[in-house]
Amino acid sequence: MAVVLVALIVGAVATLSLTDPGASAAPATTPTRPATPPPLSATQQMLVDSGDTTTCAVSFDAADLDVPPMLQHEGQLYTGLPIPSREGAVFAGWYASPAGAEDLSIADRVNGSELVDCDERERTLYGAWTTPEANAAEDAQIPILMYHQFTSNPAGESGWLRLNYAYIGDFEQQMAYIADQGFYQPTWDELSAFIDGRLFLPNHSVIVTDDDADDTWYQLAVPVVDAHHVLATSFMITVDRRELHPSPYVIVRSHTEDMHRAGANGKGRMVNESAEVIAADLEASAAYIGAKEVIAYPFGHYNDTAKAGVAAAGFELARTIDYGYVHIGTDKLALPVIRMNYGMSVGDLARQIG
Repeated sequence: MAVVLVALIVGAVATLSLTDPGASAAPATTPTRPATPPPLSATQQMLVDSGDTTTCAVSFDAADLDVPPMLQHEGQLYTGLPIPSREGAVFAGWYASPAGAEDLSIADRVNGSELVDCDERERTLYGAWTTPEANAAEDAQIPILMYHQFTSNPAGESGWLRLNYAYIGDFEQQMAYIADQGFYQPTWDELSAFIDGRLFLPNHSVIVTDDDADDTWYQLAVPVVDAHHVLATSFMITVDRRELHPSPYVIVRSHTEDMHRAGANGKGRMVNESAEVIAADLEASAAYIGAKEVIAYPFGHYNDTAKAGVAAAGFELARTIDYGYVHIGTDKLALPVIRMNYGMSVGDLARQIG
């Protein structure tokens, strides 16, 4: 009887613990679903897809034009920035701010003469426009400077090529002048669009070039353009030289593969060979350099056949040694230059380029 009573009491207590709301029990848990992350923007997706932490997604705000974003590489020169077109207007460049675009500020204009610098791997550039009338009224005359070799001797070098050797002290002052005076430094694709009347360039512009890629260019001059952040084009004879990236501010373009030699009549091969031979030589040069765009004629020698060979190889521009300035409508295969000789001072440069 006692055993039965104890069993009944234990059963009653157990039933109470299951039914009494005041009794302690483990709280019920509801599984939570992880929050869905917001979708990536187009530029964020570009950065993820690139798999390269040095890339920067550059977006473009160009007044009612849908210009897609593009990837650039931080610490390298901007490359291939678009040059959009709009009926009845002339594109006036990309700018770092809306205010710069409004004022067409040279100091705020962004192009392939400067290194990519982004905030959190993204950046927006703002497009500006002007009218064809205002573009014509600017009447920009763009100087292309042509240097050759360099010397550290203030008295210069002897010999028949004496004028080719710019004193490096003069060159340093000249590059400092270009940098300090805030000259705009057009890229070759910009110069081409300017010649077509599609792109506004300010008169306060200059392009720096060197012919031959001589050892003295690498040893003496490249550190100067690098220090002053001046964009310079090195026209390289690719059969003789194989150094493509001496500085972030130096771009290498063709001075032909092997045309910088005399032909049958004593003049350069560019005026002795057929257009087909010239084109094949330039194709070989471009294959090594990785770009076409512009060449410099060896010795400055060219004729209609040479121009045909340049065009057949797919180059758009060719630079001569003829004196003058590039303006709207200039022959793209006969670009003139300002030759920089030994003894020319920074004052001489200022008189030539403003």
